[in-house]
Amino acid sequence: MDLTQLSCEDFLSQLASKAPAPGGGGAAALVGAIGTALGNMVGSLTVGKKKYADVEERMRAELVELDDTRAHLLSLIDEDARAFEPLAAAYGMPKDTDAERAAQNAALQKALVGACEVPLEIMACCLQVIESCVFVARHGSVLALSDAGAGAVLAKAALMAASLNVVINIGSMDDVDRADVYRNQMEDLLAAGGAMADEVYADVVKRLS
Repeated sequence: MDLTQLSCEDFLSQLASKAPAPGGGGAAALVGAIGTALGNMVGSLTVGKKKYADVEERMRAELVELDDTRAHLLSLIDEDARAFEPLAAAYGMPKDTDAERAAQNAALQKALVGACEVPLEIMACCLQVIESCVFVARHGSVLALSDAGAGAVLAKAALMAASLNVVINIGSMDDVDRADVYRNQMEDLLAAGGAMADEVYADVVKRLS
């Protein structure tokens, strides 16, 4: 499975179909990757310009980080699809007898771990994107200021979308302690990323007005 090799049209068509993947997690990873690309564009329009010579070194470092994060987010599109496979299989297992129900629940509990950890990784990547967008919005080319804001907003949307996969999956976990750990990680990422993205958006709107 390599969903990233699909055309935009084919990816969206598969997303719109009843196919099990891609789903919300894969879509979130793609949107986050688009956010990194916008941050990259701002940085690319900044480096090499005398006006921004004082931030040249840091901007180049941000470009490398954005490249790495975008590649990781793209890999997480397929990783999310792979994580969903055992979850779907578990939900489809027979549950007619006590033994079958026990086996089904055991498979489900195991699958829920990956189904939570992948979207949490997507969220962590989106936070990195937002952090980079903070820098490029403040110090990048003013000609692409709106794109820096758009990158932060898209990364926030991806962050929130991925969190919903965590919410739905921890709700089925028998391991309350593990569910609490995942919930706390999710809430911390949402709080940090959401606040930063909102600040970038407000700052960009103010400077553009």
